[in-house]
Amino acid sequence: MLDAKEEVAKTAFRTEGLTKTYGEGRSAVHALRGVDLEIVRGEIVVLLGPSGSGKSTLLNILGGLDRASEGDAWFGEQCLTKMNDRQLTAYRRKHVGFVFQFYNLMPSLTARENVELVTEIADNPISADEALDLVGLGKRLDHFPAQLSGGEQQRVAIARAIAKQPEVLFCDEPTGALDSTTGRAVLRVLQDVNEKLGTTVLIITHAAATAAMAGRVINFADGAIRDVKLNENPVDAEEVEW
Repeated sequence: MLDAKEEVAKTAFRTEGLTKTYGEGRSAVHALRGVDLEIVRGEIVVLLGPSGSGKSTLLNILGGLDRASEGDAWFGEQCLTKMNDRQLTAYRRKHVGFVFQFYNLMPSLTARENVELVTEIADNPISADEALDLVGLGKRLDHFPAQLSGGEQQRVAIARAIAKQPEVLFCDEPTGALDSTTGRAVLRVLQDVNEKLGTTVLIITHAAATAAMAGRVINFADGAIRDVKLNENPVDAEEVEW
């Protein structure tokens, strides 16, 4: 049996009674309703649910982009919900990377230069060339976003996120704007990042098929966790049905 310190060491995130409410009175929107959750380090986790179910709100709180109304969230031993703005900024800078549905690349910069925006401010980055090579774009370093396909642009965004060697990668609908073949290629990259770097990967999606590649699947509905399923035999990204 693991002691308390060992339990904390293997836990990436833990939440207790996490609540988020927007607005007041009759117009209040209850985005999260007392979420209790634990995510293990080194996992690929899929948060599954329809729009408005609360999954993106949870990601934003765990990623230090938003604050809970009530309850607590921890990253290892660090209580995120007790951090001030400066501490949350340092947390985001040192520990997490973000990948969104829309790539948010600078159109006037090459793939390498887009990644270098992160490596210049990170504490312990890998080179932009190495990050792009990890996502299969070693030969596209000097191409501008307009010269890249949608899938390639998303891979540049992933390279930018992993260049600072984050412990956690948050992905919000990373394949939402992609076709099935390109989407599988992006999921393969996320799987490679998890396997090669040991990065904890959280993927938010409404596409149920993506769950097949995850070690843990968390189903959201109406601001609460409906169920959590462990997947003992995750499939390769190439086998994900679309």
